Amino acid sequence: MADIRTAGRILNAADLSEDDVVVEIGPGRGVLTKRLVERVKRVVAVELDSELAAALPARLEFPANLTCVEADARIVDLAELIAPDTSYKVVANLPYYAANPIIRRLLESEPKPNLLVVMVQQEVAKNMVAKPGDMGILSVATQFYAKAKMVCSVPPKSFRPPPKVTSAVVRLDVLPSTAAEVASEEDFFTVVRAGFAAPRKQIRNSLSHGLKIEPAAGGLILKQAGIDATRRPQTLDISEWADIYKTWSETSESQSKDS
Repeated sequence: MADIRTAGRILNAADLSEDDVVVEIGPGRGVLTKRLVERVKRVVAVELDSELAAALPARLEFPANLTCVEADARIVDLAELIAPDTSYKVVANLPYYAANPIIRRLLESEPKPNLLVVMVQQEVAKNMVAKPGDMGILSVATQFYAKAKMVCSVPPKSFRPPPKVTSAVVRLDVLPSTAAEVASEEDFFTVVRAGFAAPRKQIRNSLSHGLKIEPAAGGLILKQAGIDATRRPQTLDISEWADIYKTWSETSESQSKDS
């Protein structure tokens, strides 16, 4: 990132204080890192590029509150970076190819951050903050764990070299508990992924296709969950997905007992 104004907006969105612990993903040459170490208690910078990771501390004159880790944020063990019971924030300029898995990992793993401010491709950002009517899997996966808010768009000229797409900054305030109570988060997302298996079709057909069951069986699950089977998957909110999951779970359990 080369644009100082954008860096300032990201930092302002993170509501930083001198007591904060911040995990920065993708520090690169340290445009944000330099400002972070001046404002917060501790910065843990996670950088995939070995040369950038090695050079960062010296580039910033070895600040005592900076720890630089060469690692892939898609698989890094957060528990090794953050002490137990430590609250922390995430500030990240995420590579487009890895944005989704990194965000999912941060929101699903323990310990969770209490706030994330991430820069991603604008289309990804729009999906993260989408309302029912335009929601996708990423919308549900994000908003199940956090309140999502668009901060600003970032034009290509803010970078050197400029990318071919517009970026955007999103703030995610992690919820104290998930947006819906489910017995198994893994199974809940199995149902959500199934429901979006054919997003342009009616939810009855898409869900049946994704779960590999007959349309009549999918229609029955939806009827018992109180969902109109002719709706499109992108129109459902998280509580409705939870209702479908619970009905599917109860149906599966009942069938397993009968067999």
